[in-house]
Amino acid sequence: MTRSLLFVTGTRADFGKLEPLATAARDAGFPVSFFVTGMHMLHRYGLTKNEVHRMAGVAVHEFLNQRPGDAQDIILAKTVTGFSDYVTEHRPDLVVVHGDRVEALATALVAATNYIRSAHVEGGEVSGTIDEVFRHCNTKLASQHFVSSEGAAERVRALGEPDGSIHVIGSPELDFHAGPSGVTLDEVRARYDIPFTDYGIVVFHPVTSEAASMAAQAQALCGALAASGRSFVLIAPNNDPGSEAIFAAIEGLPRDRFRIIPSMRFAHFSELMKNAAAMIGNSSAGVREAPFLGLASLDIGSRQSNRSDAGSVTVCDATDGAAIAAFLAGEWGRRHAPHMAFGVGRAAERFVAVLRDPAFWEGTLQKKFRDYDGRGAASGA
Repeated sequence: MTRSLLFVTGTRADFGKLEPLATAARDAGFPVSFFVTGMHMLHRYGLTKNEVHRMAGVAVHEFLNQRPGDAQDIILAKTVTGFSDYVTEHRPDLVVVHGDRVEALATALVAATNYIRSAHVEGGEVSGTIDEVFRHCNTKLASQHFVSSEGAAERVRALGEPDGSIHVIGSPELDFHAGPSGVTLDEVRARYDIPFTDYGIVVFHPVTSEAASMAAQAQALCGALAASGRSFVLIAPNNDPGSEAIFAAIEGLPRDRFRIIPSMRFAHFSELMKNAAAMIGNSSAGVREAPFLGLASLDIGSRQSNRSDAGSVTVCDATDGAAIAAFLAGEWGRRHAPHMAFGVGRAAERFVAVLRDPAFWEGTLQKKFRDYDGRGAASGA
């Protein structure tokens, strides 16, 4: 019996992590489909649903789950309704969700309440925002866990999940960064009209629990970057509450030194990172992909708190202009040894190996809490 896999994607970021897994599963003979929603559907963010449609050999279903200004609870409710309708008609054998976005929470909830087997990718990670709460909720809702590190596996065990459901595969997006991107830097610069060759990358997203201060944070960060005299490629923020304040700050940046792009194809973004002088912001790429590539990164604020201990990552607040200036002066163009704590670029291979094990598809979907003794073992029934 061939098992069908349904991947849920709501953003350009989670698609970059799910695409290697979906491609490997497709190539291994599993029927693969995508439920595409969230930011993918919005013109302002580059209409990145088109990236999913470019995948060969997979089915794609689109669902518009929000309008501009919708609060996260409204987006959650709309996504629950839409996904419930979809899985009632197309009953997948496995729903695959990623990370900590509200779309993942909604679809993991639907899978759990309908007793559909589900897998959560990159559970057990920590950060300082509501995203971490969503991530741990997804862990409790999911029946299987594909985590990026042994540390993440320990946290999933501490949440009461049994060892047999936890699979350490590494961070999937590193599979792509580990090999050639397939495009040249000249092709990237031509496609996105990037005029400079010496550049940093900036990705600064809103922090939902700090929406009231996002304007001040964004203005301070943009001011410090502008004052540096350096050139930057700036990728637009996501659509969480507080994004309008960031867009407002971006509008004041000098266009001769800042190339502002709504979104980029993953291959092009990978090549851009491989040739950058530094990365600045609060994207997971700054604490995961950048260290893997040996790229110096400045992690701004609380959004990625405690997610990396790589020596190439510097941490400071958005309002600490002196620290930002010191980083740009001392780390610009400096290469670091690759950081392998989150994998070596073989996540998709390991993912498929787990799917091919008949034991993965066996067992009840009625979950039981496993008490954890804190020494790497679970106790109790």
